Amino acid sequence: MDDTQATDTAQTALPPAPGADQYRSLAFADTVATLPAGQSYDLLATPGSAMHWLAAHDLVAPDVRLYEVCAQRMRTLRGHVRILFAARVERTTPPEDSLRAVNEALTAAPPTAPLLAWDAAQGLRRVQAHPIDRAVNHALAALAADAADLVTGPDAGILAACGSAPCDRFLLRTHGRRHWCSTRCGDRARAARAYARRVSASH
Repeated sequence: MDDTQATDTAQTALPPAPGADQYRSLAFADTVATLPAGQSYDLLATPGSAMHWLAAHDLVAPDVRLYEVCAQRMRTLRGHVRILFAARVERTTPPEDSLRAVNEALTAAPPTAPLLAWDAAQGLRRVQAHPIDRAVNHALAALAADAADLVTGPDAGILAACGSAPCDRFLLRTHGRRHWCSTRCGDRARAARAYARRVSASH
């Protein structure tokens, strides 16, 4: 996917779900979604789109250039965050590997001081961590911490999955019993219920 396709994907994405403005980890989890008619989108599909998402959420400077390995790390952590959110919503035991992945992200941000290194040509020396790696580590640490705060904090009880199939985004139930992530999903859920009532009444 090139940058033009990534822009098109962002334009067709659903609007932020309730709670995404409070928790960047919720917005992060919702960067991938399943839509009706076999459609879907992934806002982290390319290094360019992943960088744009991080910059838009104040997690990296706008001029940082990401590589595919960094985008892949983001997608991997996102998958584990989504698994933990689903476990919290469904009141099930979260997998050990997802807990480990989030904890590793929490502690992976490198120290700011230059590290001690050695090689045969130069011997002992101090080196800075690769700036892109450092930026991504800090971004992933911030997202992991935010996710941990969400699933253990006061809003954990209102974390929900969108109730309008096939959408698989998460949201905070900020308005009563609302269980959908967007007006589009809400309209589809109401239409499905109305259709089901008509079918039931005709039998």
